[in-house]
This record gives sequence, C-alpha cells and structure tokens, in this order.
Amino acid sequence: MLAEDPRNDRNKMSTAYLQCIETSCQRRYPLDSASHRCTACGDLLDVKYDFALAEPGALRTTWQQRKTSGTAQDQSGVWRFREMLPFVPHGKSVVTLSEGRTPLLDVPQAGEWAGGVRVAIKHQGNNPTGSFKDLGMTACITQAALVGSRVTACASTGNTSASMAAYAVRAGMKAVVFVPQGKISAAKLAQALEFGAVVVEIGDNFDQAFHLLRELPPELGLYLVNSLNPFRLEGQKTIVLEILEQREWKVPDYIVVPGGNLGNVSAIGKGLAELQHAGLIEKLPRLVVVQADGANPFYQMLASGAAQIRPVAEPHTEATAIRIGDPVNWKKALRALNLTEGLCESVSDAQIFEAKAALAHDGVGCEPASAATLAGIRKLTRAGKIERGADVVAVLTGHQLKDPESGLRRRSEADLSRQRLQVEADPKKLRAAMENILQLSVS
Repeated sequence: MLAEDPRNDRNKMSTAYLQCIETSCQRRYPLDSASHRCTACGDLLDVKYDFALAEPGALRTTWQQRKTSGTAQDQSGVWRFREMLPFVPHGKSVVTLSEGRTPLLDVPQAGEWAGGVRVAIKHQGNNPTGSFKDLGMTACITQAALVGSRVTACASTGNTSASMAAYAVRAGMKAVVFVPQGKISAAKLAQALEFGAVVVEIGDNFDQAFHLLRELPPELGLYLVNSLNPFRLEGQKTIVLEILEQREWKVPDYIVVPGGNLGNVSAIGKGLAELQHAGLIEKLPRLVVVQADGANPFYQMLASGAAQIRPVAEPHTEATAIRIGDPVNWKKALRALNLTEGLCESVSDAQIFEAKAALAHDGVGCEPASAATLAGIRKLTRAGKIERGADVVAVLTGHQLKDPESGLRRRSEADLSRQRLQVEADPKKLRAAMENILQLSVS
C-alpha cells in the first residue's frame, strides 16, 4: 500500500522547514507544526528547503532513468522528482497511487480556434481519481501519515473530496468531506462515497463550507488537506517538472491554468522559482490564470489595482471546480504572477463551453473548469496580450466524466437529435437510417 522511502543518497543534505510567506515576518516552523498559518502574523506558510542538489544534467538523467524503474515511488510523477520535495525523512514511506505521468498533447485545431497559437495541453484528468488534485494529495496525505493523523478533512467542490477520500483510505485514514448542498456533481459525489468518505452537505457554496470546517476546534484532530495546507502545493508543483521534461526542458512562452482557490498557479510559480534557482531552467514562462466571470475575485483585484482581494459573496458559474469566491491562496498566486510577469483573465460560461467544444475537435475532453484555459487564451490573443504563434501550454485540470451533465445541458434538442437517433428494430429502416448518416458525413 505504501511505497518505500522516496529520497536517494544524493539528496541527504537537503533540509526542509515551514516559513511564513509575509516578507516582513518570514517566521520559521518545524514541518510537523499543527497550524497551516503563521501564528505570529496569520499569513500562509510555505514548505521551504535548503537544497543540496546534484548538478542539473545529473538530475535530469536521474529523473529520466527512473521511468524504467518498477518501484512505486519511481512510477509516481510526483515522487520521481523527489529531490525537489525532500520533506520525507529517511526510512519513511509515501502514500501513492502512481499519480502524475499525464500526457502532453498538441491540439492544433484548438490552437487555431484560440487565435493562431501553438497550444499543447497537459491533461491532469488522466490522474488516478481524474484530476490534478492527486498530485497534491499524495504529498499532503504522506505528511498526514508522518504526523500520525487518523482523520483527514476538506471542503470541496468535488475533485478534492474524491482525491482525499482515495488517498486517505489507501493510508488507512478516515475521510470527512464538507460540500455545499446540491452544488456537487453526481460523479464527484459518487467517487468520495465509494472510497468510504463521510460527506457533510453544508452551506450554499464552497467558501461557506470551508469557513465552517475551519471553525471546528483543533481538539477534534482533523487534518485539513485543502490547499491552505502547504504540502498540497509541493505535490502540485511537479506539474511543471513533467511539462518541462516532456518538452526536453524547452520553456514555453506561457503556461495557462484555471483559477479557483489559486493553488495550482501558486504551486507552479513556486516550482519554477526553485527550478531556476537550481539551474535547471534559465528563463521563466509567463503564467496565466483564468477565472470564470461569476467567480473572479482575483481578476477583479488585479484589474482594479487593489492591494487586497475582495471576496465574491455568491460565486456562480457552471464550471463548478472553480466556483470559489474567496480563494485562500491569492497572495501566493500574486507572487507567482509577479515572478513571471504573468496575466490574469476572466471568461464567461458561454466562452468556457465554446472552448470545451473546440478541444473536442482535437479528440480532447475535459470538465468545464479546464476549458477555461483555452477560453482565456483566445480572449488574450484577440486582445493582443498573447501574440499569434506563441508557444503555449494549457493545463486541463479535470476529466471529461467529472461533470458529464453540464455538457448535455448545453446542447440544444435540435443539436442532440442529429447525433442521437431512435430507429425501429427493422433491418430496412436501419439501413435507411445508416444511408442517411453516411450521406451526411460525406456532404
């Protein structure tokens, strides 16, 4: 169930600790600190390292060679890069479901639709539970096991709950999920239940559920795994390592991600900074985060020039995975955009579903929130903020089957009738129907 120690001998000198992200504070804490916020100033914490790394060429060779290994940690797209997240003590195990190792696919038709850019998609929907959350959860549940936690908890729009439930049960832990009432897709709810989680339906949206979860007293012993937990971001930052390795370490012009709680862009920004510091890359791509119009507090903050985020009280979008009005990681996301001279865009639900349809023409399916990336690329290209011919990687965060109902709701009866035919069980009528189908496909 648990893989062996993920570290190798060349990384024994690296040390890890927690540190406040506020530059005027930067207070340090041990890795087993019970709080996910700085007790001095209340800000978020980072997992920080004093790295002792091999030279870049040797690291790249080691990571590539591990692909041929049959060990559980080397089959993981997170722990294969364990030199970059050396917080697991020597001799301890990691909790893994062979996450990561997701494809990077060119989507030429989608790129043309988006304004004549070269787009490749990193499809995180190919992870074990169908979303990018698995990358963060393997790291987070590993840390939960290291500190002896027995009950994990999260608030979720669906993907986090499914992922936490799977990794918790694999580690022998109980999972408790807080979800907004009636605001989670049946597919995501079914996942959490099947993995044995207890689901508490409470509040009208994610932000309410998350607030109520955080109000619970610490003596209940719940280990919180939302992206407030910095270990989540440690796993998620390996997205960018896989992207760069798959591109033979050629840095793209842009990496585009959807933005809900803003953990993904925060993690990728942290990963890029560490890679540059280690000499593994010389330049940085520009990070782009795309939010939905009905849940875009980060975009509104940047567009207005405000110094603080102003939460959206009642977030609304059909892209449920990013239906978050008060993103906890906004300061880390801002740090990532400042580091990379990044951009932020906001798109409508109609634009999201147009982008989803455009991806389908390349044979790529995804949940609605993922398609926000392509919708954002198109909007930014039309505005001249992304140049034609740019080299762009779009991260798709969730599988097509995470929310199948939304796509059907968006199809008109006339449109569906062209693809869903009811034919009597009669050979002549079936042949006539098939001849009509074949004629239409040729014309």
